[in-house]
Amino acid sequence: MIRIEEAIIVEGKYDKIKLASIVDAVIIITNGFGIFKDDEKLELIRYYAKKTGIIILTDSDSAGRKIRGYIRSAVKEGRIVNVWVPDIFGKERRKVKASAEGKLGVEGIKPEIIMEAFRKAGITSSQRTSKPDITKLTLYELGLSGGDGSRQLRQALQKHLGLPSLMSAQSLLEVLNTMMTAEELSSLMETIRGQSDGV
Repeated sequence: MIRIEEAIIVEGKYDKIKLASIVDAVIIITNGFGIFKDDEKLELIRYYAKKTGIIILTDSDSAGRKIRGYIRSAVKEGRIVNVWVPDIFGKERRKVKASAEGKLGVEGIKPEIIMEAFRKAGITSSQRTSKPDITKLTLYELGLSGGDGSRQLRQALQKHLGLPSLMSAQSLLEVLNTMMTAEELSSLMETIRGQSDGV
């Protein structure tokens, strides 16, 4: 498995499952055309475009191209890399029938073909110096989820880090793991609490 710094944008959860077995990266799902109405997701994609760059890996059919085009037009700043999977005709095992255009989506493409597509786009792996160790439990213990005032505390953290205001606890968890360790987060939360107490 290779580590990729950029956030990868895919269409659906099965694409994410396939990709997560090949690469270690933040993977964001558009839920197909759902991205057209999902402001939180779009804000998160814009954040990653500026922070690490994003990789768009949608299916090679017309729907995939529409989603790709929409993201490109919605993201005004940052780095966008397009990774294209080739047209391979067939049907995913879990589906009863093939897609409208008869092409395999990302979930149905062999891992080696996906990796070759990454190489062609100039995407190379990087070495992560520390393993992600911020979990849902970490957020809970630090008061960032599941308690009174958790939402306000998350927003204070997001503002401090320059993150989008519209973020779920799960989105925040993924972002934090690209930025710091659990120990660093704990220390940062002490600072943020100190600032709010002093107001």
